[in-house]
Amino acid sequence: MIQTPYYLIDRAKLARNMAVMDRLRQASGARTLLALKCFATWPVFDQMRAHMDGTTSSSLYELRLGLEKFGKETHAYSVAWAEHEIAEAVGYADKIIFNSIGQLDRFDRASAGIARGLRLNPRFSTSGFDLADPARPFSRLGEWDMARVLAVTDRISGVMIHYNCENADFDLFDRQLARIETDFAPLLDRLSWVSLGGGIHFTGEGYPVDALAERLRGFADRFGVQVYLEPGEAAITGAASLEVTVLDLLNNGKNLAIVDSSVEAHMLDLLIYRQSARMEVSGPHPYMICGKSCLAGDIFGEFGFPAPLKVGDRISIADAAGYTMVKKNWFNGVQMPGIVIRELDGSLTVAREFGYADYAASLG
Repeated sequence: MIQTPYYLIDRAKLARNMAVMDRLRQASGARTLLALKCFATWPVFDQMRAHMDGTTSSSLYELRLGLEKFGKETHAYSVAWAEHEIAEAVGYADKIIFNSIGQLDRFDRASAGIARGLRLNPRFSTSGFDLADPARPFSRLGEWDMARVLAVTDRISGVMIHYNCENADFDLFDRQLARIETDFAPLLDRLSWVSLGGGIHFTGEGYPVDALAERLRGFADRFGVQVYLEPGEAAITGAASLEVTVLDLLNNGKNLAIVDSSVEAHMLDLLIYRQSARMEVSGPHPYMICGKSCLAGDIFGEFGFPAPLKVGDRISIADAAGYTMVKKNWFNGVQMPGIVIRELDGSLTVAREFGYADYAASLG
């Protein structure tokens, strides 16, 4: 039996998302690039590569990982490139997307040999969290002044507009894309490609994939552009769990179960956005599932179980692929989860385990 904690990636569940990806790509003509900021666990890139067109990055290291481990088309984006990074970035990328006109100006000569783009900020988004809202007041994410952007169109061939965040509402997507079509029409007519970013939850249950495909194709035809999408969560929805073991049970007014994992170290977004984890369990026995770090708020959530929990029980925290493995850390020196893959035949492959040497090496 594999020692917990570990992230368990299920290839069969991943295949379901990839089938939706193929359907959307074929019907819309859009190309899809895996957003490595969300999921960069390359041991399953062999499966994803056949169903996606490449990767998009947020840093030099993500860019290099995408090229070396995924291949195909490689888009390079960073909120700000450093002088010592730009030559290497241009060497890895098919397209480089600058966050500002200032960066485009600064690295004009260094980037002249590849396709270049600029990030636009439409000044609206679907994010319900100010922390993650790219259109928040005084946002540093992208340009919005059309006069300034039109003045540099001779140096760019496309733009990236990232404004969706786990948006499962197609009607909202449709309305906001219509605003982009209106607000940026003079610019879009001059481009050859447009990335609409990520955050469109098209692999969610019941999402109208065909309507999205038709809308994207209409946008592409209207402006004569190649459309790109940058799915992160949509690529790996429901494809992984965090497997943990109950270490202790106590009652301080509620039944508490302490497990061999940590929210802050292994599912940080739950803490950042004050959300509960998901478990596919139900029953009359309630427990608060708690992490083992010293942080008082290290709590996965409250769940009902079909039977009382016991020390040694193994439980699965669902939908644990996105923004987890890319954010895992060594807080408290808690054992970092391994990475395990459930193959299509049901067998388990241990792709990576972490030990004390990894912890020590990360600190000096």
